[in-house]
Amino acid sequence: MNNIMTMDKKTSVMQFVPVMLCFFAMGFVDLIGTAKDYVQNDFNMSESLAGWLPSIVFFWFFVISVPTGILMNKIGRKKTVLLSLIVTTLALIIPICGNSLALVIIGFCLLGIGNAIMQTSLNPLVSNLISNDKLASTLTFGQFIKAIASAITPLMVAWGASEMIPTFGHGWKGFMAIYAIISFLSIAALAATPIKEEKPDKASGIFECIKLLGSPFVFLCFIGIFCHVGIDVGVNTYGKKILMDALSLQPFEEAIVFCTTLYFMFRLAGTFIGTFLLRMMSQKVFFLGSVAMMIAAMVIFFSCTSVAAIYTGIALVGFGNSNIFAIVFSQAIEAKPKERNEVSGLMIMGLVGGAAFSGVMGYAYDLFGGIAGAIAIISVGVLYLLFFTTRIRKPEVEG
Repeated sequence: MNNIMTMDKKTSVMQFVPVMLCFFAMGFVDLIGTAKDYVQNDFNMSESLAGWLPSIVFFWFFVISVPTGILMNKIGRKKTVLLSLIVTTLALIIPICGNSLALVIIGFCLLGIGNAIMQTSLNPLVSNLISNDKLASTLTFGQFIKAIASAITPLMVAWGASEMIPTFGHGWKGFMAIYAIISFLSIAALAATPIKEEKPDKASGIFECIKLLGSPFVFLCFIGIFCHVGIDVGVNTYGKKILMDALSLQPFEEAIVFCTTLYFMFRLAGTFIGTFLLRMMSQKVFFLGSVAMMIAAMVIFFSCTSVAAIYTGIALVGFGNSNIFAIVFSQAIEAKPKERNEVSGLMIMGLVGGAAFSGVMGYAYDLFGGIAGAIAIISVGVLYLLFFTTRIRKPEVEG
């Protein structure tokens, strides 16, 4: 099926910009990495317990993603993305309605549900606007837009924590009102944008979707997404602890803001550069180079104790992991072109890796009395991606 749409440049831009704005809203989910430390501090949680906070968000990727793939077959990708934005807006509003842990947890749950729906539907929606051979680079550009939101979130949380938003109050949660407005604007922009979608070849059920994991390559892609997000959430959540443990530092807020911002700034740079490089070079070579950066970072985390070295390691993971999702996701849906909605649901279900890695890392941190246990968990994910490099296929060019 040919997914290249015939359109003039003006129409193309009018469709592309609202879709990219949705990618920006997708980045709101990364607030959990920074918010975890503030919630832990506010409610005096242990590291083992706080380590499961990201699970409140990422658990929903396991539950919601496959049903979302089925829902797309019934109502279409665009309407499904609009639904995700509505849920995301509610997720951002609820926590600022009070100062209880219950409201924070409800907000985190809705954020996970909204993001699971969004990631499942938005990525295949892009395939209606672009050809297969350009899909990985276009998804990478979408991840670049998402990374902008991720990079500024730690600064926004710190802004709220310093109570520079007295109108909304509630400390670090004050910034959520601004994100809620942006999310609402995304709803309006996408709703007004006409996008032609191909009809699904057949209706599918949950069993038919899960059955696709029986394809060896689809299963390998699923584990690849699982490990990619586990690494992402792991370093985003524990990067500052790697620094603080290595150097015996105490500054809480400064370490949170700088390490998280550093990580996302290099992820931002990686997605921007990847947008162009993936159009000019082999996906396999690019992927291998990305994994090599993360391997170097793991060596640094295990063996180095200087500030510069730890910062370098965090930057290498941010840069190296920035384009993994786009490549693995595009490989998966190109492998099953007639079942893109279903495969998309399965791949986004793999984002539950964020919950699994974070929870196990928190347990390993307490079990081993330091950050080495948590780093070992991240390293397992990096080694799997090294193996996946050998399975990457050359994308077909659509005619």
